[in-house]
Amino acid sequence: MATQDNRTRNANVLVALGLLVMVVMAVMPLFNLFDANSEWMRWVFAAGAALVLVGRVMGTYRGSSLRIKRLHRILISSAVLYCASALLMFLSRGTNDWVAFLLAGLVMQIYASWMIDYESKKTEK
Repeated sequence: MATQDNRTRNANVLVALGLLVMVVMAVMPLFNLFDANSEWMRWVFAAGAALVLVGRVMGTYRGSSLRIKRLHRILISSAVLYCASALLMFLSRGTNDWVAFLLAGLVMQIYASWMIDYESKKTEK
């Protein structure tokens, strides 16, 4: 069981690190720190999205609640949307189409995170 705990902890670290990298890269152009079209920012953002996806796949739910399993699949879907956002950064240069996928993934992640917490508390009672 200790290996499963380590795997979950490592997955959570990957997700947190990836989300932090993505937020920093998405916010930097807003404060005019760097140009939004710079090549290195795209690669760093894509690396953050990949970290989130790997972390989400590694941290799968192994319990018996079907609703929490579905919510974890929604978290994986949000990570796929982050990767689609990174892909759009490369494909549609000069536009902000990638922001739509980033925000869609964010909304899905917030919903799933809140509902996982709610369902976990409900099943503990």
